[in-house]
Amino acid sequence: MMRIRITTIISLLLCVLFAHAKVQLPQLFQSGMVVQRGKKVPIWGTADPGERIAIRINKFQTIVIADSNGKFRADLPAMKAGGPYTLMVGDVVLTNVLVGDVWLCSGQSNMDVTIERVYPQYVEEINQLSNPNVRLFRVQNETNTHGVQEDIRPTSINWKPLTKDDAWLFSALGSFFGQRMAKQTGVPQGIIVNSWGGTPVEAWVSADSLEKDYPLYVEKTKLYQNDDYVKAQARANQLADQRWYEIMNESDPGIQEHFILPNYDDSAWETVNQYSMEWAKKNGRGIIGSIWLRQHIQVDKAHAGKPARLLLGTLFDADYTYLNGKEIGRTYYQYPPRRYDIPEGLLREGDNVITIRFVNKYGTAHFIKEKPYMIAFGDDRCSLNPLPKDVIPLSEQWKHHAGAEMPSCPSGDVSLQNLPTTLYNAVVYPLAPYAISGVVWYQGESNTGNPAPYADLLQKMIGNWRTLWKSPRLPFCVVQLANHLEPSEQPQPYSGWAQLREAQRQVAANDPYTALAVAVDLGETVDIHPLRKKEVAERVGLCMDQLVYGKKVALSPQPVSAKREGNQVVVTFDQPLQEGEQAEFELAGADKRFVNVKAVAKGNQVSLESTISAPAFVRYAWKDNPIRANLYSKHDLPATPFELQVTE
Repeated sequence: MMRIRITTIISLLLCVLFAHAKVQLPQLFQSGMVVQRGKKVPIWGTADPGERIAIRINKFQTIVIADSNGKFRADLPAMKAGGPYTLMVGDVVLTNVLVGDVWLCSGQSNMDVTIERVYPQYVEEINQLSNPNVRLFRVQNETNTHGVQEDIRPTSINWKPLTKDDAWLFSALGSFFGQRMAKQTGVPQGIIVNSWGGTPVEAWVSADSLEKDYPLYVEKTKLYQNDDYVKAQARANQLADQRWYEIMNESDPGIQEHFILPNYDDSAWETVNQYSMEWAKKNGRGIIGSIWLRQHIQVDKAHAGKPARLLLGTLFDADYTYLNGKEIGRTYYQYPPRRYDIPEGLLREGDNVITIRFVNKYGTAHFIKEKPYMIAFGDDRCSLNPLPKDVIPLSEQWKHHAGAEMPSCPSGDVSLQNLPTTLYNAVVYPLAPYAISGVVWYQGESNTGNPAPYADLLQKMIGNWRTLWKSPRLPFCVVQLANHLEPSEQPQPYSGWAQLREAQRQVAANDPYTALAVAVDLGETVDIHPLRKKEVAERVGLCMDQLVYGKKVALSPQPVSAKREGNQVVVTFDQPLQEGEQAEFELAGADKRFVNVKAVAKGNQVSLESTISAPAFVRYAWKDNPIRANLYSKHDLPATPFELQVTE
């Protein structure tokens, strides 16, 4: 008892003696944070030069002195999972601190995709989403063309507990992954999401990793190191965009004649099919500017006045959508699904009018196929899995009228986030050395246009993040690209998507601390942002079970060899397969002219009937969208797409 009292008195004296230190901690250090269990936990920040800073958490306490630049660092000893604790760093007091596993989830838009976006896929599950031991942190987007910076910007999602409301605009993959790992491990989980839609892998790599092999990448970024130029160009783009809209609106007959009004007479308008796209073209080219479409919907007395949801699939590119003269939604670019809530009282018995004003600065306005187009009623109107029961389907036929035809809007690209190194500088470097369990990397769509260097760039990125964290075995899970774009029954002479998947496979296969989460069966033909993020999270979790916890779990089947045996080619895999006939296998000779072949799985092998004299290469699921691929493990995990050389 006396020893406890003395310890308490010493701790209080330390707090009093050093409370005057002007301590500044990085943005990652906030109340509610999760720190990594089982590893030393770095605590760092700044104070007045020479200041003595007392640090205390649980039963540990120490004192550090800020150096001549005001920087300090202390390493907390490895701790067991638990909490909540109070962390005291000088005069900064952080409460509700948990000790558990921390994960860095990074990449581009498919890591970005939010709980709100996937809600219709998992309505009941998301409604019940709640775990106070899973904490969410969203790194605020920022770029830096000049070099590395010391800290990230403040963020609105800063170690918030996992709930439906707090996760609504947070990564769906990150949320489901955190929930899954908490259930599997029984310990707190910290999910740090650091992603930016549309960004290429080279934006996440350090300059010194690129200088030798990719000097032009580094020089490209240097072109934007003049802040005055960047600001001037951004301002010029803003003014050009503003003027473009002003001219379009001034000359648009739909605005002058009030096309949105429900009693507007559209009887003379042309009737078009939404999927024809000819209504959005002139002289064979897509119309730049605005286009108007109207559709009349009949509503009976039972549905009149009720709240509903208008599902307009996905549109290209921007739309302004009205119902009975009232705007119910607008979206400024092509990817988000159009789910517009109809307020109570707006729908009336009898004739109702939906009006869409398309605005395109490039390409051709169009509706995306294979998406829902309907008015949904009832408590299940937000669900897409299954679809709501009480609906009024929309017709494919619309009344069409030209809007304002415009020239292209002038612009100069200042998308700094797409330049090499800019994200590493601004939002990766400042995170280290925050202790983490591993990294989830979901990116690659933006590199499919030039997949050749991807494997090397990804290896450099992984290596240079490990160096930054001083952790040569830092686990990485790479999410392989999902299937996307139009399916093809015949071999594709070229597929940037297939080549990039192969690069991802090769990187994982050659790195014992990197695993591959295969998602080639979870994509969508018409949507680059598929909704099935919970399934992706489960496969990522399996990878981390193996990499981090050493569990003997089976991942997706990987090819080991391809050998010629008589008139067959036999591909051997690393595990037993579901047996039967298989699609999407191809063979080629030395000329690499691939042909489809019959294939049968048995045991851990797939036997291919060779229809060519000297098969030299075998491919599986080597397409943008290998929709017929059906090779699975006994654990219901899809085999990875691949290309192998055939040996004798």
